[in-house]
Amino acid sequence: MTKVNREMVVSEALDLLDEVGLDAVSTRRLAKRLDVEQPSLYWYFRTKKDLLAAMAEAAMAPHAAAPLPVPGDDWRAWFLDNTRSFRRTLLRRRDGARLHAGSTPVNDLDRVRRKMEFLVTSGVPERDAQLAMLAAGRFTVGSVLEEQADAGPGDGSDASADMPVIDHESAFEAGLTLILDGLVHRTA
Repeated sequence: MTKVNREMVVSEALDLLDEVGLDAVSTRRLAKRLDVEQPSLYWYFRTKKDLLAAMAEAAMAPHAAAPLPVPGDDWRAWFLDNTRSFRRTLLRRRDGARLHAGSTPVNDLDRVRRKMEFLVTSGVPERDAQLAMLAAGRFTVGSVLEEQADAGPGDGSDASADMPVIDHESAFEAGLTLILDGLVHRTA
């Protein structure tokens, strides 16, 4: 039997996610992968929901480590960069958007607060800043959900031949520009 720790469990769970997809991730499969008895996982995570929350937090680490804005940064450029960073991070993991959807960034609340303060200090009305961050986040998760669903588990060969091919990155950029343009219009 292998000796494990919390970080190892989360890391292996994310590797399992990348291999089999979110629907096939189970504590039984994870325990087998770690060469431990399934009940031993409950030492680290009381429920599968707790495990999924830890996986979501770990999967978002690259975005959570992105530099925070500083006074003097252009808020428009920062807003675009921040949202693009969020998208890139979601795309790094198979079913990354599904894993993230509904999770609460408990350990990221200070960073979120600092981002909001930056927008407000830059002249964006507080309520508009809140709604724009929420809209950009939900738009990003939805866009990545669609992109990852289109990718499917294989190479996309099961897609209908008469369906138009969507350039997900261009569609994302167009939608993000609309959100930013709306926010700029509200601050003018």
